[in-house]
Amino acid sequence: MAKKQQYGNDAIRALKGADRVRKRPAVIFGSDGLEGCKHSTFEILSNSIDEARDGHGNKIILTHYNDNSIEVEDFGRGCPVDYNEKEQRFNWELVYCELYAGGKYDNNSGDNYEFALGLNGLGACATQYASEYMDVEVYRDGYKYDLHFEKGENIGGLKKEETKQKKTGTKTHWKPDLDVFTDIKIEKEYFEEVLKKQAVVNPNIQFIYRYQNEDGNFEEEVFCYENGIADYVAEIAGESALTSIQYFEGERIGRDREDKKDYKVKLSVSFTFSNQIKDLEYFHNSSYLEHGGSPEDAVKAAFTSQINAYLKNNNKYTKNEKQITFADIEECLVLVSSSFSTQTSYANQTKKAITNKFIKECMTEFLKHNLEVYFIENPNEAIKIAEQVLLNKRSRESAEKSRLNIKKKLSGTIDLANQVQKFVDCRSKDTSIREIYIVEGDSALGSVKMARNADFQAVMPVRGKILNCLKADYDKIFGSPIITDLVKVLGCGVEVKTKANKDLSLFNLDNLKWNKVVICTDADVDGFQIRTLILTMIYRLMPTLIEKGYVYIAESPLFEITAKETKGKEKKYFAYDEAEKVEILKMIGNKKYTIQRSKGLGENEADMMSLTTMNPATRRLIQITPSDIEKTAYMFDMLLGDDLQGRKEYISENGHEYLDLADIS
Repeated sequence: MAKKQQYGNDAIRALKGADRVRKRPAVIFGSDGLEGCKHSTFEILSNSIDEARDGHGNKIILTHYNDNSIEVEDFGRGCPVDYNEKEQRFNWELVYCELYAGGKYDNNSGDNYEFALGLNGLGACATQYASEYMDVEVYRDGYKYDLHFEKGENIGGLKKEETKQKKTGTKTHWKPDLDVFTDIKIEKEYFEEVLKKQAVVNPNIQFIYRYQNEDGNFEEEVFCYENGIADYVAEIAGESALTSIQYFEGERIGRDREDKKDYKVKLSVSFTFSNQIKDLEYFHNSSYLEHGGSPEDAVKAAFTSQINAYLKNNNKYTKNEKQITFADIEECLVLVSSSFSTQTSYANQTKKAITNKFIKECMTEFLKHNLEVYFIENPNEAIKIAEQVLLNKRSRESAEKSRLNIKKKLSGTIDLANQVQKFVDCRSKDTSIREIYIVEGDSALGSVKMARNADFQAVMPVRGKILNCLKADYDKIFGSPIITDLVKVLGCGVEVKTKANKDLSLFNLDNLKWNKVVICTDADVDGFQIRTLILTMIYRLMPTLIEKGYVYIAESPLFEITAKETKGKEKKYFAYDEAEKVEILKMIGNKKYTIQRSKGLGENEADMMSLTTMNPATRRLIQITPSDIEKTAYMFDMLLGDDLQGRKEYISENGHEYLDLADIS
């Protein structure tokens, strides 16, 4: 047996140099897969964008070579790479070899890069560290500078020579390293989308995309929007627009807290309404906010408030009619927001959401005022908007009534075996003994079906990962066939605790058709995620099942150990983890044995399942208890909710506890 590694004073070490990125790329780029590789590319592009936005150069060329290497060229001032007297180091060392070094930390002072994409001083260095190679070519001050890096190490130092060329700028050519990322083959569509979006929020800057085909020839596309987001909204809406294209812009100065300094915010929003197309996109400092944050919150608050006020003031609601929600507005809204600020609080390094309190507040006020004026000055368009939003609302409510009539759709005396695809019922109708096993998919369905006691054990496959119900809207939740099928099978209805939809609170525990609801998934990362998603669904829609102790998790053995006994007989042992396996092997001693590791429920023998997971006398079930409900709610929100920073901190602090579960092979 291998010697157990000791955890002592000598076990603690600090990652240095390139290892800080190469060994943990997900910390910087959000992932060690293709998404992380994409983000590393954007870090270089964003430096060129910042330079162009600051008024230096109006063209950026991105070349995508057929060997998966990338080149970004701008025509700005050229990155400073010569000796820095203040820091007593070469600037190229600071920019490309030092994390948290850059020229954008004092942007609130009004100097360089007042509104910058890159603020953390990580991008150029982190991308260099994560590259198989990187070549940098800089033109500035009458000199040409060259740098070459390989796997995070500089080769040959800084090469400097005089040049008669008048141009200035920076050209960076690099290849993401497969030793760092699991995949570096970035699809053409990604670059097209990114460059198009950057052209949208950076008017009159040309973004040129060059793509090298397998035959070595290049295709070229040019992206440029003269009027920025207004042109983009017009392009999205096309001929389907109900109203004219609106464009609002303004500036504000404020702070997030009283003890903080003021910072500057530039706001611009363009929108129209349509009965065919919906699209909402948010940008901040040129970065596309996939998860929105402050601008999204401001748009929701302002549009809902002003349109609702218009409907009330003009008596558009019927008696006792419920107010509109933003979901009703969103269905017919095409909107693009582009904001800039001298101080920005991003949710994390990937810059997919911002959290500035002042930006949310000032943008909400800004939009409310401009919408109020717009409705007054354009009464005909205001009427069109009001009628379309009310139509969306009433259509939604009608659909919900037909879809969420629990007595008819989700409970009652229905033949579940005929109504739900692949559900396998049991023979007994006695709810005091009936058990439902919720399994991952068809392969698991087969083995569990053969191993079960058909008298009282039923099986329901979920066909992979289900929707994350924690933050999803109810129309999306109940639009998922697998979720509605699960609710049908359980039979007790849902208890949706919301003032907006009182009709949904039709839960009746007496209609529950099972004594035990058993979640049975593989003992791997995917299985744990599916298990968590099912628990999340139950917690969101019918938490009483957890509170009353009806919900269980079934543990499946990881190892089947067959020992040779006397006279050719065999005896089987089952271990649920490595520690149990070791104890069993100690007990077997010198007897001959074989070990079979479970690869998943679908590959387990039915005989094994009938002796373990499906056998009430020997199985191991973990009951989800009421005492854990608060902690469960917190963990669901932490791991599946919108708190990206909190999730990052939790993984950083507790991730080591789950290393044994990670598939690192």
